[in-house]
Amino acid sequence: MAVRLRIQSIEAQPSALSLFRDAFARLKSQGDDRGFDFFASLHGLALPFWCEHGSPLFLPWHRAYLYYFELALQTRLGPRFTEITPQVQEFAEIGLPWWDWASPQAHSVGLPPSYAEAEVDGVANPLHATEVAACPGQGAVTGIWAAPLVELVRQQLPGVISATGAPVTQRDPDAPDELPTQATLDTLVLTQSTYGDFNTSLEQVHGDVHVWVGGAMSQVPAAAYDPIFWSHHAMIDRLWYLWQNSALGRDPPPDLLNAVLAPFPMTVAQVLEIDRLNYGYAMAAVA
Repeated sequence: MAVRLRIQSIEAQPSALSLFRDAFARLKSQGDDRGFDFFASLHGLALPFWCEHGSPLFLPWHRAYLYYFELALQTRLGPRFTEITPQVQEFAEIGLPWWDWASPQAHSVGLPPSYAEAEVDGVANPLHATEVAACPGQGAVTGIWAAPLVELVRQQLPGVISATGAPVTQRDPDAPDELPTQATLDTLVLTQSTYGDFNTSLEQVHGDVHVWVGGAMSQVPAAAYDPIFWSHHAMIDRLWYLWQNSALGRDPPPDLLNAVLAPFPMTVAQVLEIDRLNYGYAMAAVA
């Protein structure tokens, strides 16, 4: 079982951080439907959009999204979202770390240092930015931005990717103390007593963090190309898990349980229990 740790815990273990970076770099070099660009594209560009926002499927869809991305990171993902035996054993149990943006440390330093450093030992840090896969032609290939699409993003969404040269994701974070607080989570999110209200309130806070990071993260079509996206959404998923296991936690309405979380071959009912998805969260306070 993969154990998802707070990113600060991984940063305190150089070998664990190095292993996670290596797994992330390998995923970025994978050029098919098990690679980073393919997964990032499922959230936005290139079309079609699959992500669920402003919908009661927001939380379950993103849980399925992280689940399959984590399988890819672990080299356990086969064709068409099937699971296979791990192809690289050292990556087989890696879990996505969660970025605790409500913590005192985040309100002091902002982005985790492991994601903020442009280089590590003179080599580009795969957690800092992403050079989006691009091609010179006109064609649309999932996970690859054709040249006209790159130029359209630069014109319509300035600041999302680099203005010239290869398209590289950008950030423009606000001051650390402008991140959502633990008090906000305690009073406006974790106290909700229906699934619908919880889903809506948590999505609103989630959006505030996207805007706080700025750049690619601030725009749905490009957000998942920023590596911090995955740790931000691991935090969102963890908060849902905590609420599910609280006295207030409730399942989604029955009419949602059989909804398919396309393009993933999974329904809402199948993502409600994370132990069945073979991952868990390390026991630690959110703050």
